[in-house]
Amino acid sequence: MSQAPATSEATRQGHDREIIALAVPAFGALVAEPLFVMADSAIVGHLGTAQLAGLGIASALLTTAVSIFVFLAYATTSAVARRVGSGDLQAAVRQGMDGIWLALLLGAAVIAVAVPFAPGVVDVFGASATAAPYATTYLRISSLGIPAMLVVLAATGVLRGLQNTRTPLYVAVAGFIANAGLNAVLVYGAGLGIAGSAWGTVIAQCGMAAVYLTVVVRGAHRHGASLRPDAAGIRASAQAGVPLLVRTISLRAILMIATAVAARLGDADIAAHQIVLSLWSLLAFALDAIAIAGQAVIGRYLGADDAAGAREACRRMVQWGITTGVVLGLLVITARPLFLPLFTGDLAVKHTALPALLIVALSQPISGVVFVLDGVLMGAGDGPYLAGAMVLTLVVFTPVALLVPALGGGLTALWGAMTLMMTVRMLTLWLRARSGRWIVTGATR
Repeated sequence: MSQAPATSEATRQGHDREIIALAVPAFGALVAEPLFVMADSAIVGHLGTAQLAGLGIASALLTTAVSIFVFLAYATTSAVARRVGSGDLQAAVRQGMDGIWLALLLGAAVIAVAVPFAPGVVDVFGASATAAPYATTYLRISSLGIPAMLVVLAATGVLRGLQNTRTPLYVAVAGFIANAGLNAVLVYGAGLGIAGSAWGTVIAQCGMAAVYLTVVVRGAHRHGASLRPDAAGIRASAQAGVPLLVRTISLRAILMIATAVAARLGDADIAAHQIVLSLWSLLAFALDAIAIAGQAVIGRYLGADDAAGAREACRRMVQWGITTGVVLGLLVITARPLFLPLFTGDLAVKHTALPALLIVALSQPISGVVFVLDGVLMGAGDGPYLAGAMVLTLVVFTPVALLVPALGGGLTALWGAMTLMMTVRMLTLWLRARSGRWIVTGATR
């Protein structure tokens, strides 16, 4: 990165326009996704505490299952964007179809496990006797929508690779509206209770998948790409996704360890941790939108054999990440007194959360760099390095986090460990970006 010549103002403005055009719709789509769970919770919550508890357990399991397969979007974005950069749109769409077929296969496998084993899985997560039946019902029905959600992930990656983030935004917003309406009708109008909420979500998810498939199939017909499953292509998509799967599992492990440590600190600490973590996750959506733009743009530049353009785009996106991080950090500092009362009136929880929120605010510029470089290296197809870097981060974070309660530290110390984790990620990603080894040009890596 450091070897590139000075960037002209016109080039910077061009990068800025492109980043905004891709990142803003991507941010809207990212924010719309968690609204599914919020809508379900708001509607099911009026049925009773046991139903809401069951929904909480089942939705956590489903969210984890879907998040593990997010590599379907990441790997597909990179591969399709490279083909677009090389000018071969037929191959780009064909590559996307391989990712969609892989999504269907993985979805079928998840159903085969989730439906018969739902009661056992719910028991493992410690559901009470009153909540367990509702969790099992919701999990079994909602599992039927997993293939649709995985298709949505893969098809989203196709469109992002084609430099189209607007369609995912429109589909996500329409899906949220349909989900909320169907839930209300089926839960109360049809009297199906929590099962109605699950069926409403499944129908909305299938509708979203159908829209995506229609868009991709039309693109395939337009560019003469085959829709038939190709074993070699599906296998290549799976192989490209394995390192990103390792990366995602390692990151999920870090978050689970942090929550487990917070639980050992006391009730006020775990309650405050959930509040801080929810804000941290919300801020991540804004930064992840820039990362998504990075995946699409970098993949296209490398596919077009434009190494210099990829370097300049990387540099500009890092600047965007730092600036966005500073702005978000200032917003958190300013809004801290207003944010906490939305979640709790407990003075002990507020007192515990305030210094942790300050750490989150101060670390946002670091997060900005991490998210952007993560997106850049994903766009370059540098999955193996990302996997190794995240495993290293997990190895560094785990003993530090586990020492927090042993040394008498509180939630502030735990979020200090979280900041250390993000700093390790930043250093590993920055060293890779600076080395230039991620820059491998061509239609395939």
